[in-house]
Amino acid sequence: MARGAAPMSAADSAGLDARIVVQRHGFRLDAGVRATSGEVIAVMGPSGAGKSTLLGVLAGLTPLDDGHVRLSGRTLDAAGTHIAPSRRGIVLLGQDPRLFPHLTAHANVAFGLRVHGATKAEAATTAREWLRRVGLADMADRRPARLSGGQQQRVALARALATTPAVLLLDEPLTSLDAETSADVRALVHEQLVATRTTAIVATHDAVDAVSLATRLVVLEAGRVTQEGPVRQVLAAPATRFAAAVAGLNRVEVRLEGDGWRSGALTLARAVGDAPSALPPTGSRAAVFAPGAVSLAPLGSDGPHERPGREGEWIARVTRLEQTPAGVRVRTAEPDVAADIPADRAAALDLTPGTAVRLSVAPGAVRFV
Repeated sequence: MARGAAPMSAADSAGLDARIVVQRHGFRLDAGVRATSGEVIAVMGPSGAGKSTLLGVLAGLTPLDDGHVRLSGRTLDAAGTHIAPSRRGIVLLGQDPRLFPHLTAHANVAFGLRVHGATKAEAATTAREWLRRVGLADMADRRPARLSGGQQQRVALARALATTPAVLLLDEPLTSLDAETSADVRALVHEQLVATRTTAIVATHDAVDAVSLATRLVVLEAGRVTQEGPVRQVLAAPATRFAAAVAGLNRVEVRLEGDGWRSGALTLARAVGDAPSALPPTGSRAAVFAPGAVSLAPLGSDGPHERPGREGEWIARVTRLEQTPAGVRVRTAEPDVAADIPADRAAALDLTPGTAVRLSVAPGAVRFV
């Protein structure tokens, strides 16, 4: 997935190939997207990055300003061409399951099949089978008001997949669900995508969705793709601060100065292989390390006027505290680094925004990318 990528080969012609340009009120989305048949791609980015707009174009709900959308060699969007959403073979499932409130779960699933040409008997039989597959066979006669949020999303997923779409678009469908329900529905989505070999594009804020559902991850920021690749590769070597945050890592831009890499008060030793002749004197790169690898300690009697005692040690001020499942994440500035510590230690240190602290990270915990 990239701007200006080469056309898909004949072997990939059964997949999705798009170049999407949309200009709206000072925002420009300019991105390419490709998916081979049966591939699941996760798209992640901050709010306003263009994820929903991208899916809207693929679904035929948002017009293109430039570019094209092709599916299995068939042009869905291009100059002078626009195939209606109902004729694309692409289904969009969002946070709102959009079930018909006056229809039962069974009738909601059957409705989608009838729209796609199934007979009444065929639709009834297939709808029952899909409700069984999503674990709701005993709730077929219930209307949406009598179903939980997770159950409604299961019905919506059954309705979407029952029509055997060529591409399923998932626009943060788990955001409104609680953690336990999200995990259950996520597992169900994974199971059904694998079973049906449905091509899918998943727009999400949650790295768990990318890890559990997708093989490739695309990072979209300010309307452009900033990084893409296998999920593990992107999370291991994030190219931007947003990607690093998704991966749960610190990413600090550093510059080569003298014998080490520096950013603000932080100085790091050269990584193995950083020969002086191999790098320009003003070269730059990023240091990546986990918040759990950062040690935090109070200052001595000199307070913020203390000086760091060794490489990989620096003094910074706390900007904010965030709760984590295992304790507290302490955010600091200059450079922007997070440190994870137990909640009782955070309380003992009496940390508040503006507090100066001593931070350190072991050289072995740092990777340069």
